[in-house]
Amino acid sequence: MKIVIGDDPQPLIDDCQEHLAYVGNNYFSFLTRFYRSHRAVFFRLLEQLPLCSSTQDQSLINAIEFIKAHGSKRSKWVPMTQIVNQGPPDEAVVPLLDLSWVPNKWRSLITDPQQTTPTKIHRLYFELCVFSHISLELQSGDLYIPGSNEFGDYYSQLISWEEYQDSAEEYGKMINLPTEGKAFVQEMKQRLRAAAKTADQAFPTNAHLSFKKDRLVIHKRQRQLPEGLAEVKALIERKIKPVSILDVLCDTEKWLNWTQCFGPLSGFDTKIIDPVERYITTTFCYGCNIGPNQLARSLPGTDRRQIWWIHHRHISEEKIQQAITGIIDSYNRFSLPKVWGSGKQASVDGTKWDMYEQNLLAEYHIRYGGYGGIGYYHISDTYIALFSHFIPCGVWEAVYILDGLLKNTSEIQPDTIHGDTQSQSCTVFALAFLLGITLMPRIRGWQSLAFYRPSRGTRYKHLDSLFTEVTDWDLIETHLPDMLRVALSIKDGKVQASTLLRKLGTNSRKNKLFQAFHELGGVLRTIFLLQYINDPQMQETIHAETNKCEAFNRFIKWLAFGGENQVLSSNNRAELRKRIKYNHLVANCLIFYNVSEMSRILNEEAQNGRTYDAEVLALLSPYWMDHLNRFGIFFLDEQRNPPPINFEIPIAQKEQEAEPMLV
Repeated sequence: MKIVIGDDPQPLIDDCQEHLAYVGNNYFSFLTRFYRSHRAVFFRLLEQLPLCSSTQDQSLINAIEFIKAHGSKRSKWVPMTQIVNQGPPDEAVVPLLDLSWVPNKWRSLITDPQQTTPTKIHRLYFELCVFSHISLELQSGDLYIPGSNEFGDYYSQLISWEEYQDSAEEYGKMINLPTEGKAFVQEMKQRLRAAAKTADQAFPTNAHLSFKKDRLVIHKRQRQLPEGLAEVKALIERKIKPVSILDVLCDTEKWLNWTQCFGPLSGFDTKIIDPVERYITTTFCYGCNIGPNQLARSLPGTDRRQIWWIHHRHISEEKIQQAITGIIDSYNRFSLPKVWGSGKQASVDGTKWDMYEQNLLAEYHIRYGGYGGIGYYHISDTYIALFSHFIPCGVWEAVYILDGLLKNTSEIQPDTIHGDTQSQSCTVFALAFLLGITLMPRIRGWQSLAFYRPSRGTRYKHLDSLFTEVTDWDLIETHLPDMLRVALSIKDGKVQASTLLRKLGTNSRKNKLFQAFHELGGVLRTIFLLQYINDPQMQETIHAETNKCEAFNRFIKWLAFGGENQVLSSNNRAELRKRIKYNHLVANCLIFYNVSEMSRILNEEAQNGRTYDAEVLALLSPYWMDHLNRFGIFFLDEQRNPPPINFEIPIAQKEQEAEPMLV
């Protein structure tokens, strides 16, 4: 045995324990090798950051004080108990720590598995556990940093309970929901039961649903394209006038005067020559990601310093959004977009914009690959872009899904929003519902999501296997005032929806408000999924609306043709958000121009006695690109006489020093 194990069996025992821990899919045991080199930095952060608990639970705060007190120790195991009143009969062992908050995967590493009642803890593993939970609780809001913007106490940002009592009843009437706990729960129970009963009874006659290997499958319907669609597309492609992007900006400016939103940021008038021309040039420069240096070389009469000056002194992110809003309101006067949608629905999606790897704002996106940030867009069902964000790659996109609708001040005001799997969670379903917004996403792998029963004894004949959870109605009833207070705070502009969703979207055992939102969202998502599987028309609508957003992403990236590989080269977060807004403004100008041209062509055909059905026109899109000249017009001058080539260059000869004479 000694030949196999060696003189010191402890390293082999440690390796075996690490292996046994990882067998349960526990990767925590491998973190110590990466932690040691950064340990001093983490402890310096603890000394500088005044961490506070937003709940009565102080267990993590006590754990932080414990690791700070033992930070200078070098021993592997640290005692976590203390003997008081030594000697019989009053001697007792008192624990110094409450480990009830420690998850099982951490507990197996922190405590000695040979001890039934732990008296010591593994120092490094416990430090890692504490630091990981500090990160989680800062995200969930269970911990906060006084005076911090992003990690402050979000409870203090909500409206007061007095303000809530004054406005709750009126708000309930506005969103058509009861604000009293029992009545609200009764309403939600009725909706859940009705949706489940309808879907279960319709299952035998629903030809688009079937079970395959105990998994519910929705079969796609074959859709026939209407006659005349190819003809009208060919007509528009033939008659739409070729134009450059710069000419489009000039035309839309003469129609809409959108540059009136720009002006000196200081509020004092500054005399500049041809301000409209300068504003259009600057918008083209940054909206197409060309950059002032390259544009000055390409466009005669422009100066890079003037473009930079206009960009920083006359145009802000807010002013660009005002110009975008003005274009949206004018776009809403066209009759053609009314065929595409009512304006009551919108879709959201994000697309990655590349940034330099050395940029501190850049993050690596696993799904897209490469470093960058996410341009996140809200697109109306009439194809016009309503709002845009620039967000980090690592964030769950659903956090920002409601901001665009709440900040949208245009005449097009959607109340239903579509997105992909990234745009939904139980918390988002609940908060959107309490804000009067209907969330209808396209969810990948929806069969694996939890379906909630109205009660434990409720059973269904055909779809019973879908239901895996039972709703905790008492939790929803108890915390309904807290949830409505959050919704009212967002409506009153006290706090942004994205700020609260970052907190409420993080799982927390302490935060009952998160648990209530999650429970209500589970009910709402179950109702939506039951309606989704039972309504093929809803499925087609969601699919069509999310496709519009994906088409817009391709359109807007096509417009950002300048720069090196379409890379956003700024290191300033505010500047990056501004670049996204510029690009959004150019895209909306082109959409407006394309709809104007399509309307002109269709009107000319109508005068010749040729009209098209709304069913045909509904399948058109304003994202036409073939007629757009992105790169300008170049002339081939065969009369050019280049100067003769001189292959030689003069090189100064170094004078050689005289060699010393030998004596």
